[in-house]
Amino acid sequence: MGWGMTQTPRITAITCMRNEGPFVLEWIAYHRLIGADGFVIYTNDCDDGTDALLDRLAARGLVAHLPNPAQGRAYQMAALKHARSHPLVQRANWIWVADVDEFPNIHAPGHRFADLIASCGDAQAISLSFRHFANAGVDHFDDLPVTAQFTRTHNPDLWADQTAIEVKTLTRRDFPLRYFGAHRPFARPGATLGRWCDGSGRPVPEAFLHAAHRRRIHKIPARGARALATLNHYPLRALDSYLVKVDRGDVNRAGRAFDLAYWQDRNDTACEDRSIARLLPDLHHALDDLLADPDIAAAHAHCLTRHRARIAALRARPDMADLRARLRAAAPYPVAEAQLRAELGYPT
Repeated sequence: MGWGMTQTPRITAITCMRNEGPFVLEWIAYHRLIGADGFVIYTNDCDDGTDALLDRLAARGLVAHLPNPAQGRAYQMAALKHARSHPLVQRANWIWVADVDEFPNIHAPGHRFADLIASCGDAQAISLSFRHFANAGVDHFDDLPVTAQFTRTHNPDLWADQTAIEVKTLTRRDFPLRYFGAHRPFARPGATLGRWCDGSGRPVPEAFLHAAHRRRIHKIPARGARALATLNHYPLRALDSYLVKVDRGDVNRAGRAFDLAYWQDRNDTACEDRSIARLLPDLHHALDDLLADPDIAAAHAHCLTRHRARIAALRARPDMADLRARLRAAAPYPVAEAQLRAELGYPT
């Protein structure tokens, strides 16, 4: 059988992390649960214990933990270039590139990567549309799965004034790869591409397929694209954890700031979606299994202590206290939607 049709495809996930300690175990446990069996994880400049926790996981053979090879910028692209030659990527049938706040929510019966792959037939790439999950009034950090805490999200077909939404892509090993991008693979010039589908198993648009238009390199129309799978994205989490994210800056790109606009664009509470909760009982068992290892449990506890201490320090700063107040008072919908509401005379 081909790579697309094997019963148990070998799937390697690649990600970058910096100061994500409290959230590491859930992301790894969840991805293992849905079928990822290899993890290539790059870190840089951690001071919250993320790197030590990953070292404990690496010592148990659960992940490969490497220093980010980037020199001051383009962290993710440098890591993705380096990862291509890693044995866990070389041996994989499929490669999944994602961040620690992104969780594939697979609706295909069985709810695992293998079920999605089987449902998409002989696909060479499968792009899952983002669905951003809002903070929805959760102020304080708790050591609980983010996939359980945050259930409010935007209309599945729309985000602010956008009908095309960004994706992340599961890529088959025989894709004629020029390089991995953060959102999708890019093919070698002149290469013949196989079937590339969205989260409903439909062919992606030609403009996206061939990266023919800058506005459509990372996005596809969201309408009807989620029947088999979507990508649950938790970019805000609890308000106090968002302050830590603001202070840390972007993991993947130097110089990018998180601010009020970023928050408001993703804090859209229009709909409720609890479908990922189908896996929560199994996720809790998987987390318990990881935490049964005393070294992993101690490293995780250290990350929690550091995260809470950082929250306390930031809340004591006048500038962060002011930002926190403005975030809490922000409209519960994106900036573009707020502008549209004002133009139409709706309350803001």
